[in-house]
Amino acid sequence: QVQLVESGGGSVQAGGSLTLSCAASRLPPTTYCMGWFRQIPGKEREWVATIYPSRGGSIYYSDSVKGRFTASKDNARNILYLNMTSLEPKDTAVYYCAGTTPQGGCLADIQALGRRARSGSWGQGTQVTVSS
Repeated sequence: QVQLVESGGGSVQAGGSLTLSCAASRLPPTTYCMGWFRQIPGKEREWVATIYPSRGGSIYYSDSVKGRFTASKDNARNILYLNMTSLEPKDTAVYYCAGTTPQGGCLADIQALGRRARSGSWGQGTQVTVSS
């Protein structure tokens, strides 16, 4: 079972930046679809980004973060990053990294994981708070 541990959350003013990290242990080499989600209490989990496993693999973003957030992965160290810039109060949420073995394609597989339609691994979450 892959274990994921996030870090890097915190409080920042609007317009600021934060970088989240997600360390993965026992990760199948270059074969795991990875993604970022966020959740506001009382609301559904929202997909943020999907990262394909291969070196230089495709990365996809939700429209709400495209152009402001950048996801990346250090395959050698098994660490996933989410660099968040131009943060807005609406970005306030608990952020989760997650992963699953590929089946139909990582973009669909990660979104299915978020809908609980696929099994996978989740981190414990890290709080990001953006004040106006």
